[in-house]
Amino acid sequence: MRLRRVTKRAAGTDHRVRVVVVRFLLIASLVAAGLKLVQVQGFEAEALAARAEKQRLLNLPIPATRGSIVDRNGVELAFSVDVKALAYRPAAQRKALEELAAKSKAKDVVTFDEETASIAADMARVLGPQVSEQDLLTKLRSEDKFTYLATDVEPAKARELVALHGSLNVEDRAKREYPGGSLAANVLGYANWRMEDPEQKKHSLHGLIGLEMLRDNDLSGTPGVQVVETASGTDVVIVGAPNKVQPAVNGSDVELTIDADLQYFVQQKAAEFGKRSQAKSVSVVVLDAKTGEIYALANDKTFDPNAPGGLDPKLLNDAAVTTPYEPGSVNKIVTAMGAIEYGITTPDAVHSVPGSIQVADRTVSDAWPHGRINLTTTGVFAKSSNVGTLMLADQIGQDRYAALLDKLGIGKRTGVGLPGESPGRLLPRNQWSGSTFGNLPIGQGLSMTVLQMAGMYQAIANDGVRVPPRIVRAKIAPDGTRVEEPRPEAVRVVSPETARTTRDMLRAVTQKAPNGNSGTAPAAAVTGYQISGKTGTAQQFDQSAGRYSDSKYWITFAGILPADSPRFVVGMVYDTPSYSTPDGHSAAPFFHDVASFLTQRYSIPLSASAAPVVPLVK
Repeated sequence: MRLRRVTKRAAGTDHRVRVVVVRFLLIASLVAAGLKLVQVQGFEAEALAARAEKQRLLNLPIPATRGSIVDRNGVELAFSVDVKALAYRPAAQRKALEELAAKSKAKDVVTFDEETASIAADMARVLGPQVSEQDLLTKLRSEDKFTYLATDVEPAKARELVALHGSLNVEDRAKREYPGGSLAANVLGYANWRMEDPEQKKHSLHGLIGLEMLRDNDLSGTPGVQVVETASGTDVVIVGAPNKVQPAVNGSDVELTIDADLQYFVQQKAAEFGKRSQAKSVSVVVLDAKTGEIYALANDKTFDPNAPGGLDPKLLNDAAVTTPYEPGSVNKIVTAMGAIEYGITTPDAVHSVPGSIQVADRTVSDAWPHGRINLTTTGVFAKSSNVGTLMLADQIGQDRYAALLDKLGIGKRTGVGLPGESPGRLLPRNQWSGSTFGNLPIGQGLSMTVLQMAGMYQAIANDGVRVPPRIVRAKIAPDGTRVEEPRPEAVRVVSPETARTTRDMLRAVTQKAPNGNSGTAPAAAVTGYQISGKTGTAQQFDQSAGRYSDSKYWITFAGILPADSPRFVVGMVYDTPSYSTPDGHSAAPFFHDVASFLTQRYSIPLSASAAPVVPLVK
């Protein structure tokens, strides 16, 4: 009997213990909940409210319109148009249609295969050759969560397709248009829609090469954002709900110095003479003689940024500013202006010029065989005598010659405002050897771009003042505010008198006269106008042989139009033309065609008088 009582008492004790434990746990839970409620309402209320607000608010990016690139007359060379991208969610749509078919008893429920076939057919019909129906089907029926079906879709066509198929997703985009096709393509470059940034609002048109890349910050603008309220757990915008808008700031327009009509003509002529001379490449530049502004900058080979299927990397380079070459005899202008500036000679002075000359350890000859002849100073340059040039350069001296090269900007970038510009190559004065001065005055042993070469002639066209070239004229803000580009600092190279005398001497390069008094480029002459100019033929250095080639040359020409009242400077270079062709020996005919067009395009008045025929040989 005693044992039974103990058992009952123990059972009762266990029950009371369980009740106490349960009550304790319940009280502890209530206390914890109360403390959490105090924490949430008293300390985290603002943060949680913001998080909840964020969950039901959606940021819709507002793209900024990329600015246009225009020529000096306002002609659009590059601009942006609104387009759409159409996308699809294959995995989610397949699942949704399969679930709908399983729940619905209707027999006419559209299957996934039927929907995708219909979308592909309609897109092929509306977009035509822009898409392939088979490729669309492959994308639509993939296992991807998200796939783009077509980009650069005209807005009206996108609306038509979305009206037919609500399961299509639409994104706002922009496309860059280049109405001139390849016109100034190497200058303008190329821009397309970029999506590398994880933030969608930063997806936009961005430049890849050329001015589109270099001036991307000016052109791009700043995207805006629209904050809208959405239904809980969805991306469905609640119509009529208040929203905030931070408007986009559109990009600025960039106005260039080039003339689209002249650029087109020069490009066509560069391609024509490239074929006629069978050169590897041809580059040409047209400068304003007074301001250094670039009116045209072209290569014979270029690309069309509108063309589908990607761009050939070999055609993207702007050789006129990125590819230096040895200039040859066009570099003799340095000796010509130095000899006049330092009072070493006069245009009519006569020099006894042998057929060759020794400079340090090398012998330099003229391009044509001759014994000792008498050449005027004008004749030395008009007939392009290497020997006569070196004789005069020796009197100038290496230090003064080096100073002239520096003032002319040789060995330094011009700062034209184009990417990839080369400074060329010029040994520092303290590294010149004895034979260096047997090379430099005749245009060997240094290199420059065609833009730098034209800049030397711009200096004498502008009465001795070199104005570094530029290609961007102004930036025009979305509100129409115009901000002129800073003008480059001019450099006085020689006196006005020296520049005019040098310019007058170089008129004889284009003269045609009997008794050996013709210059090297009568083909450059333009009827009714005085023309100053200089031809150049430079041997190319053969790296494999370790010496200058006897068969590969750079052919150059630089000219001033008109010589008596300079308006333009034109420079051109041929890379390895064929000497078996009539046009492989001289760029003078190319200059003639460009100069003739310039006289008509800009209604340049005829010269007051013909250039006098002067003696070159005495």
